[in-house]
Amino acid sequence: MRCFIGIDLGSTTTKAVVIDEHQQVLGRGITNSRSNYDTAAAVAKQEAMLGARFHLFRQALTRSNALNGELDGFIAQLERDFRSEQYLEQLADLEATCQRNREKTNFGDAGPALREALDAVFRQLAAEAGDLFAPGAKRKSDFFRDIAGSQYLATGEAVARQMELRYDFLLNLFDRSIIEVENRVYGDSMRRHLLAALERAFIALPDTAARRAQVEAPIKGVLDTEMEETYTVGTGYGRARLPFSKEHIRSEILCHGLGAHVMYPSTATVLDIGGQDTKAIQVDPHGIVESFQMNDRCAAGCGRYLGYIADEMNMGLHELGPMAMQSTKTIRINSTCTVFAGAELRDRLALGDKREDIMAGLHRAIILRAMSILARSGGIRNEFTFTGGVAKNEAAVKALKELVTENYGEMALNINPDSIYTGALGGATFAWRAVVEEGKTAEAR
Repeated sequence: MRCFIGIDLGSTTTKAVVIDEHQQVLGRGITNSRSNYDTAAAVAKQEAMLGARFHLFRQALTRSNALNGELDGFIAQLERDFRSEQYLEQLADLEATCQRNREKTNFGDAGPALREALDAVFRQLAAEAGDLFAPGAKRKSDFFRDIAGSQYLATGEAVARQMELRYDFLLNLFDRSIIEVENRVYGDSMRRHLLAALERAFIALPDTAARRAQVEAPIKGVLDTEMEETYTVGTGYGRARLPFSKEHIRSEILCHGLGAHVMYPSTATVLDIGGQDTKAIQVDPHGIVESFQMNDRCAAGCGRYLGYIADEMNMGLHELGPMAMQSTKTIRINSTCTVFAGAELRDRLALGDKREDIMAGLHRAIILRAMSILARSGGIRNEFTFTGGVAKNEAAVKALKELVTENYGEMALNINPDSIYTGALGGATFAWRAVVEEGKTAEAR
């Protein structure tokens, strides 16, 4: 099976999309952008290829009718079991790396106790792993660094206290080791984890051996299907660092414009608010960019700005939108500068303003900045598509809808649940065009 891949290396996350010869999306993948961009690109692509496998599993099992009404539950169980296997492998790698770094570092008399402390910490982390991937389990992040980090820090503090050991020694080992583990790609173990997950999913599937065979055959058929990485196109904030030749690189503007067009063919105006910049793009009926504007000099009004606010408020980034939606009073925020936002935030709190009202004002200030960029690009035309990570923030969407209606009247506003993958989708579509329409070959990579 020929696959066409787009990779969008953003400032905070790296995304990948895989499409087939019919331009159907097979899989999507995302990871946190690392200092090692080669690894970030490889991990995002691996996740997208994994997503493609699960997509094909679903198609094959649907055709077989082996699971009747249990298909969704089985696929969800299979994916949870796979993630659990994947997490345990990385956790074991992290433990081994911590122990190696302990041996290479002089901790004085604390060395032997540190070895025992690490053993205790990782025994508990492994024992708790099943709960992280149980049905209905809530995780603030799906990235290994975030999951393992929060578990390690909490457990490590308790173990250090119990053993009367300096907690900062354990922190030091984690900080040094997680970077090594995070910059490794575990592609060779994907099939092994899928087979192990399949065995675990079958245990949870009650019925006869004959029914198991009906389910197993189509899944094994998908596993044995070769997925050829025919052509890859890279884009994004860090595109210059991607391990591709220039022929395989496209600008963010082109990819976001085309990606939005693929999602919504009637798109005329695109607003993308990512981690590091805001882009306003005008496209023609074929998805070709006609004009654009972007703020590329600072992160004001972007995802990084919201991240800074979350840190100031000691909250998770995902909590800002829901809090702002509780607002009952309009507050005007004068600064969207990341440097001065913290000071204004503290001043507002000192004046007695409620946190939810301040959050709503901050979101409106961000969108007002985006509106000025849109105006410079040529304004908003119907249909208008909002993409990027900030498009998942309900308070930002609410402020955008209100300001668009105030300034331009009623018009179609498209927001796709997978909008964070828009740039990668545009890249994958360029990859498809390069081979199918232009006759290029993978060797040009």
